Amino acid sequence: MAAVSAFIRTASVGAAGALMFVAAGGVNTAYADEVSSITETASQESNTAIDTQSVQAAVAVISMQSDLVKAETPAPPPAPVAEPADDAAAAAGSAPAAAAVPNPTGAQAEAWAQVQARGWGADQFVCLVSLWQKESGWRVNATNSSSGAYGIPQSLPGSKMASAGADWQTNPATQIKWGLGYIAGRYSTPCGAWGHSQSVGWY
Repeated sequence: MAAVSAFIRTASVGAAGALMFVAAGGVNTAYADEVSSITETASQESNTAIDTQSVQAAVAVISMQSDLVKAETPAPPPAPVAEPADDAAAAAGSAPAAAAVPNPTGAQAEAWAQVQARGWGADQFVCLVSLWQKESGWRVNATNSSSGAYGIPQSLPGSKMASAGADWQTNPATQIKWGLGYIAGRYSTPCGAWGHSQSVGWY
């Protein structure tokens, strides 16, 4: 800055102060104030005509100083980049489905409603409760580690229940619907299935 001040003082200026102040518009406030002070002092010392080339050279030096100031100004930090979503969840288009949660009481209430809808009475429901208590404990996610049978009615394989609904792995209502259909087709009634199970150990 001292070099710039000395250079400007060598160009005897009067009214040139205003010109230099405007020409130095790209410089910060500190530079502009310095230019104004220098030109005021110069105008008091001399009224010599403006040396156009000196003024232009001074403006060039000031502009160079402005560029240096801008170059030293640190760039703003880059915007944060969002973390990519889990590949599996992104491919599916949604979060993974919730795991099946056993609710034996709720499952039995659903079974009672479906038993009545089929025209069976309380006696058949009692047989059904005993049958599926033995098979799965009325747990929607019950799995037989030996055979692979799955769900409340212990379908083998579990995928057979897909004929009653795509949510067969987690929905007790779907499993019960399939199980009652299986019982009706093979044993006519829940008590028929329960009697077979007591006799041979399975139904």
